[in-house]
Amino acid sequence: MPNPIVEIIKRHQNKKMKKSKSIAGIVGPTLMVVPMSEWKLWNPPLYNTQIVPLVYFSGVLLFIGGLALIRMHHVWPLGWQTSLTLTAWLTLLLGAFRMFFPQQSIAQFNKNNSPLIVEIRLILLGAYLTFMAYFQKKNKISLIKADKPEILYFVTKNFLIGIK
Repeated sequence: MPNPIVEIIKRHQNKKMKKSKSIAGIVGPTLMVVPMSEWKLWNPPLYNTQIVPLVYFSGVLLFIGGLALIRMHHVWPLGWQTSLTLTAWLTLLLGAFRMFFPQQSIAQFNKNNSPLIVEIRLILLGAYLTFMAYFQKKNKISLIKADKPEILYFVTKNFLIGIK
């Protein structure tokens, strides 16, 4: 006979996983396409004349997007979902930096090729999130037996429940 608590935990995890996959299904392809379209090698005229108001506005958009992702997906499990949460926080911080320091953002971009390295990392992260969203098989809940065989511990994302 299935344990009702185990069933509740499984349903909770399935809901969280579906939410993570749904968000990663949007963020992953976006992280691949946007940096590719902005490459200096691919689209050089895009960065010939960067102006402060445009950099500021892109910061506003990044900040809003990062904040929305944090509000929708602020979980820190041991798994791929953490990379989605970290992406949200980094997007928020990058947006704030571009809003408060647009001149430094322009200077940093024109100074060296570090943006190219960042763009390549974003594309790889986007590919990883896309894979996890569309091609990863369903995760199962982990069951770990304790020292005493009558106790099972169900490890979930956010809490640990002991059942006798």
